Amino acid sequence: MKVLNNKNIDPVVVGISGASGSILAKRTIDVLLNKQIPVIATCSSAARMVWQEEMDETLQSSIARWKEYPEFSFHVTGDLKAPIASGTTPTLGMIVTPCSTATVAAIAHGISSNLLQRAADVCIKEGRKLVLVPRETPLSAIHLENMLKLAKLGVTILPPEPAFYLRPKNTDDIVDYLVAKTIDSLGLPGFMEDKLRYDRRTD
Repeated sequence: MKVLNNKNIDPVVVGISGASGSILAKRTIDVLLNKQIPVIATCSSAARMVWQEEMDETLQSSIARWKEYPEFSFHVTGDLKAPIASGTTPTLGMIVTPCSTATVAAIAHGISSNLLQRAADVCIKEGRKLVLVPRETPLSAIHLENMLKLAKLGVTILPPEPAFYLRPKNTDDIVDYLVAKTIDSLGLPGFMEDKLRYDRRTD
């Protein structure tokens, strides 16, 4: 996969909200760091609780492991003085995965009560890519209206829908596909291409 010169690449912001699907956030950060793409992460307090319920590795253990990469940094959600709270800090954009409908609603209405919401607001006002991975079903009219509002602003709404046509063999296949699709949607090309190439080799 061809990636930009990582020595000069701006970071990707990854926000983790309190929706189910913590594995999506973990795998997204793992993939970016393994490609030496800088990551600045933040998560809500609800995300910490969900992570504890869904994951074998604690969030603190994951953060400690990620901090071994010089390209990684983490800010608590209450740190509104963090660099990503300002548009003067250049980034490639932001992925919120998984994204709760409460977070979708806050972003859609310009609410910035925590760092995750503020970082997303910065992406919108600065015209940067913002990809939301909303994890909720069924969706109410309120949820759909909020997502439509954001889509009209250029935000990518990427529900974690499995690609059944690829005949995934297990949950890992589904997660890997969704992560590749999410990162590609941010404007970093080749991740989906790599995923499909790997699938063809292992068939």
